[in-house]
Amino acid sequence: MSEPSSSAGGRDRPEPGAAPAPGTGSATARPGRNSAWVTGGVTFAGVLMVVDGVLFVLQGIAAIARDKVYVRLDNYIYRINLTGWGWIILVLGVLAVVVGCGVLAGATWARVVGILLASVSLVAQFVFLPYAPVWSLFMMALDVFVIWALAVYHPQRPRP
Repeated sequence: MSEPSSSAGGRDRPEPGAAPAPGTGSATARPGRNSAWVTGGVTFAGVLMVVDGVLFVLQGIAAIARDKVYVRLDNYIYRINLTGWGWIILVLGVLAVVVGCGVLAGATWARVVGILLASVSLVAQFVFLPYAPVWSLFMMALDVFVIWALAVYHPQRPRP
């Protein structure tokens, strides 16, 4: 009769391709789970959210204070009063600053809310495209990066 292969210490070795035994630590320890790109990316995403939030606040204040800051478009399907648009951008900016600080602090809620907020920002920038096309495209690219960075990052859980 053949016995399971054993190491010199008498412990059973798992067969090649078999799942590790529970409690061995092999299943929970994933080397390379967060690469340097991902870890640095989430920090950069947090900083981007804070900086973008401040820029959104300034952009919103400009739209609220002077309705003629941006060119008016008569035939734009998503036409919104620029003062109303300024308030939308202002609120998004304040939220982005708060959530960005949470991301930098390592809060899980901030990563989830950050993904949602960057998604809303992506749509808002699309709607704002005719008013400031280069700026909107740039901000849309940053929003995609923030969504990616926050989605792929998985913080290491402390071991008991």
